[in-house]
Formats: sequence, C-alpha cells, structure tokens
Amino acid sequence: MKTTLESVVIKFAGDSGDGMQLAGTLFTDTTAVMGNAIATFPDFPSEIRAPQGTVAGVSGFQIHFGTSGVHSPGDAPDVLVAMNPAALKSNLHNLKAACTIILDSDTFSKKTIEKAGFETNPLEDNTLADYKVIEGPITSLTKAALVDLGLDNKTADRCKNMFTLGIVFWLFSEPLEQTINFFNQKFKNKPTIAEANIKAIKAGYNYALTIEAIKSSFTVLPAKKAPGTYRNITGNQATAWGFLAAAKKAEKTLFLGSYPITPATDIMHELTKHKWAGVKVFQAEDEIAGICSTIGAAFAGNVAITTTSGPGMALKTEAIGLAVMTELPIVIVNVQRGGPSTGLPTKTEQSDLMQAVWGRNGESPVVVISASTPADCFDWAFEATRIALEHMTPVILLTESYLGNGAEPWKIKTLNELPDIKPLTLEIMDANWRPYNRDEVKLARKWVIPGTPEMQHRIGGLEKDEYTGCVSHNPQNHEVMVNIRSEKVARVANFIPEQRYKGKDAKKLLVVGWGGQFGILFGAVNNLQKEGKDIAFTHFNYINPLPKNTAEIFAKFDTILVCELNNGQFANYLRAVLPQFKYEQFNKVQGLPFKISELKAKFNELLEKK
Repeated sequence: MKTTLESVVIKFAGDSGDGMQLAGTLFTDTTAVMGNAIATFPDFPSEIRAPQGTVAGVSGFQIHFGTSGVHSPGDAPDVLVAMNPAALKSNLHNLKAACTIILDSDTFSKKTIEKAGFETNPLEDNTLADYKVIEGPITSLTKAALVDLGLDNKTADRCKNMFTLGIVFWLFSEPLEQTINFFNQKFKNKPTIAEANIKAIKAGYNYALTIEAIKSSFTVLPAKKAPGTYRNITGNQATAWGFLAAAKKAEKTLFLGSYPITPATDIMHELTKHKWAGVKVFQAEDEIAGICSTIGAAFAGNVAITTTSGPGMALKTEAIGLAVMTELPIVIVNVQRGGPSTGLPTKTEQSDLMQAVWGRNGESPVVVISASTPADCFDWAFEATRIALEHMTPVILLTESYLGNGAEPWKIKTLNELPDIKPLTLEIMDANWRPYNRDEVKLARKWVIPGTPEMQHRIGGLEKDEYTGCVSHNPQNHEVMVNIRSEKVARVANFIPEQRYKGKDAKKLLVVGWGGQFGILFGAVNNLQKEGKDIAFTHFNYINPLPKNTAEIFAKFDTILVCELNNGQFANYLRAVLPQFKYEQFNKVQGLPFKISELKAKFNELLEKK
C-alpha cells in the first residue's frame, strides 16, 4: 500500500562517526533528482571529537522535501532515524506525536542507555508509546549482509548507515540507482568498499520490504518548477560558483586568499577544483595574510575575494580599513557562526552584522549585503563582485552556517542570463588622469593596473590627497576624503533595486528579516496570510546602504517586527539609520534557526493586540 504525501521531514541522527551527514546528503541528492522541493539543515557537534555515545556528540541532518510549501527544513521530523540512545535522547523533545522512529536496537545496551542520560531503557518503559517505532538489530543485520566480503568488524560496522538509508528509501519509494552510482564512482579504485555499501543499502531496502512493522510506503510527488536544468547545491558551493561567474563576466582572473575556518572552508575547497578556469587559490598562513594577499591581488587587477567566519573577520579588520583607504575592489565573505570567541563553530547565527557595518577603526564605510537561501548565494556572490568592481569599494557578503551547509535545488544559469559587469578599469593613458579622480555619478576612482604605461601611482594606508593620492596630513583634506568615501558607499543605493514586500493590502504588522532566515519567515507569514491575517513581510539583502524606499514601506504599517538570530543587531541598525520608526524585536540565540510554529505564535500575539 502506498500513500501520497505533500511533504515530509526526515532527520538522520547518530554519533559523529555514524555517517549521518553522508546518509542525509545521499537521500537529498536522490530527492533532488526526483524533482522534489528541498530544504536541508546539517547539524554538527561543536567539538572535533565529542565523547562517543553522548548527547554532545550527536550529529544530525534534517531534510524537508515535498511537492510544495517547502520553505524551511521543518520544525519537527515526521521520521527520525536514531542510530543510538544519545541520538534518540537529543531529539525526543522535538518529535511529533505520530513520528516514525527507526532505531538500531543493537546499540541499546545498559551502558549506552545510561551514557545518553536515560534512567531506564526507553524501548521498554513506554517512553516511545506515542510514536511509530521501527526497531531492528541494524548493526547485526548489516554485518550479516556483508559476511561474504571478508571485511573486518569496524569496516562492516561503518556500513550500517547505508542499511538504514535503504529502509528510508523503501519507506518513501525512492530509487537506489543514484546512490549506487555514487558509490561506484567514489570508490572505483576500492571496489570492495563500493560493493559493501551497495550491499548494505540493498539489504536495508529488502528488510523494510519484508518486516511487518512497516505496513505501507509513501510517495512524495515532484514539485512544479520552471523548466530548466537543476542540480542540488549547498550555499558554500553556490557562493564559489557565483564568484566564478562574476570573474568570467568581468573578464578578470579570480583570486582567493584565505585561511581555513569553519564553516567557510568549503568555499575554498570548491574553488580549488576550478584551476582549469584560471582560478588562483592561496591558502595563507593566517587570516591577516589571507586578506592582505587579496588586497594585493585587487591592486594587480584581479577579482579578489577572501572568505572567513566571525573570528577571522576580527583579524581582518585592519586590512579591510586598508582596502577602504586604497579604494580597491575586494569581497569579504563571512559565513557566520555562533560566538563570541570560538563560540559554537558548527552552529548558525546572525551575530556579525554590527561587526560588518561598523567594526573597523576610523570612518571606514563598506557595502554590506547578505544572502537568503543556499541557492541564491550564487546571485549574491555575483552581486557583491559587481558592486565592488563597478563602485571601487570593499563589499562584505554575509551568509551563515545554515546557508553554507544547507542545500536546495538550483536552476543552473548560463552566462548569457547574467547581467554584465563593467569594471572601472583605465587601460589607455589619459593626460588628465590622477589616481583619485572620480566618476561624478558614483564617486568611484578609476582602476589602473600596475605597469600601465605613464600612469605610475602609489596607494597605501596613510590619508590621501583628494586628487593625487600622495600622503596628506591636511586636516581639511582628511575631512573631505572621509565624506567622499562615505558618500560613495551611500550612492550605491542609486544602483540597486527598490525594496519589495509581500502583502500589499496589509497595514497592521510588517515582519522584517534579513539573511538566511528568509524561507522560514516567508513560510510563517505565508501561512497566516492564507488565514486572512493582516500581515506583510519584507526581507533585506542590501544592508548598507539600505534600498532607497525602505522608509516608504515602513511608514505603511502600525507595527514593525524585526526577526533575527541575535539579540537585535539589525533592529538596532535600523534605529540608527531610520530612527523615525519604532521597532519590535523577536530574537533567538540558540545556534538553531527559527521554527515556523514559534514565529506564528509571536506574530499572532502582536496581531491580537489592540
């Protein structure tokens, strides 16, 4: 018997070594190929080697896939795969009453149960009475399926995630071919490992087919999408590809100077795969060297980027000021994570906004923009590059762990579909040229590459003469240059789209968001709009400067509610730049994204106020 579902949320959970990220990724890839709408949320332990069998060591991967209405990874799973007692313990508080739980009974020993924090065995004490439990000796069955391959116990044990994945594939009527092809390709030089994983997934599939605990399977139909070629993509991959496309459109070489840091390192990893396209990747000895090499690359005429997270941004601060002073086009990507200090390096947060807008010495303005979804990281990496090159200014692109590690289907774009990028490069001698002569509209100086005949010049960190670029200690000149650099960034507002909002007839409540919580906020507002509630939604990608019509939109509403994963940074920024409005706040600082249910509760609370 098969039942058709609109959407489903599945969470894979287990120890860091149980392969939950791989199982979740492979299931995601298959659902993407089948045409479903997808949103994912990988969740890693913060410690590199958290104690095995403890709640602190649980690694999770949540995927929401469906025909429509997939705006977030889902509030709570419909199906939980718990590979050990700790995985069950860490997720029990967030399960629906009718949730299906797939358990490996082999892992439920007295020792592991106590280690997870249970007082008694949850398989025997009615803890799971409200759930549909599929309980099986998964570890034993996996080893039995692989006995003829002659593998050692440890290697065979590693395949139990694929056995479990086979159960999930059968449960949702998903084909195995995509995953089988993955293993044949990945382990083409290790055919025994490929065969072991393939045997395990087939064994799990057949187990689900035969046991009485599973009485029916389910089908989730493909989503309706615009025609085109799609692929599953993470936010970090999309960011890397956006820079590749921007460099191509600008007809420049792409240079990345970075130091590895979670969760931004995957951007570097992705770009190292594209040296065939002329990409230059420099893994620096530290964050300061990374950005300084980027400034040098920009001076030499490259599309120059550096990638990091919050702690790395702190180290790059002085050099960002140097890029402001020299007026060179660089892009700094901050894939935000929980802080302060090392904080929660594998958890998501939006707590670096103030750092991005104001976190430098002196009057040091830069353009700040943010991405909204894993797929649109491509568009915002492209846009960050366009603004940097066409306005001769550093640009900070804010993404976050939730976006960088999350995945969704992305419609592949051709270069012809992308807008042109026109760098302000001066390549032919102009008798009237001076290093700091400016475009009258944008206030951007021309970009002259070192070695251009008869246009030798110098730039540096000391204040510049308004025209010549020579060092100047004149007080009036300093004030003029400070104001010009500020106005140059402000004028970017003339070259970006106006802000849009959803809910043209609403007047009572405007929900305001920014960055990676777009899908979740949109989903919550959309649900209430369908109920006829007086609510609207606007989401910001351009932070500094704001779109020119922002105040016009805000003036239409009785209440403005700013929702963000911090203690109110965007709300405070809005109070500083648009102080004529009153801003309510809804904040969450738990290293986790919002839930649609908690957002709706807050929105309804404000809507019900007289």
